[in-house]
Amino acid sequence: MPKQAISYVPLEEMDERMQEEMHRCAREGTPRPESSAVRAHVPAAFWAFADAWKAIFHAGVCDHAVKDLCRVYISRTVKCEFCGNQRSIKATNAGLQEMQYDELLNFETSDQYDDRQKAALAYAQAIAWGEEDLDGLWSRLRAHFTEPELVELGNFIALTFGQQSWIRLLGIDHHQYLAGTDASMAPGFRSAEELAESKAREDYWAKR
Repeated sequence: MPKQAISYVPLEEMDERMQEEMHRCAREGTPRPESSAVRAHVPAAFWAFADAWKAIFHAGVCDHAVKDLCRVYISRTVKCEFCGNQRSIKATNAGLQEMQYDELLNFETSDQYDDRQKAALAYAQAIAWGEEDLDGLWSRLRAHFTEPELVELGNFIALTFGQQSWIRLLGIDHHQYLAGTDASMAPGFRSAEELAESKAREDYWAKR
């Protein structure tokens, strides 16, 4: 684990509204409190992310489960362990299975995803890494999504890609801030002890 690069802002130094959001992060997750405690150094950055995340991830016009698959795809492809070890409770309640997260980097050949989910993941891949066949990509996307859905999903993926590429550099991890909850943690990461054991395994996803 790299050394933490930017400190957490202590909860008692935040105003009441920010403290409420931090407790929501601990209680509900996605995001967990550690990344928010770093953004709290700049309240404008804290709220810009929190408000956008609420509006286009937790709410919005595109189905949440598709967005969570795209979120974890980006985590896996940029190797942001902090984000990749979280799961959306809302997406789980909508029927996403853990095995669907396991095959994200091979989504095109996997039988775990339907055509709509594969199209969304192709969108995430293209935003992150580019796409030569743009006509084919847009034709595929328009077969499954409306233009408002494509705008929301594209903005969400772009926000996710930028944030996770940055968070990967911070050297932060779970169960370090407002510890004691397991909200939104993936199986095998729900306590500090489980997290350490899972990361030590040879088949840990970030080692592949």
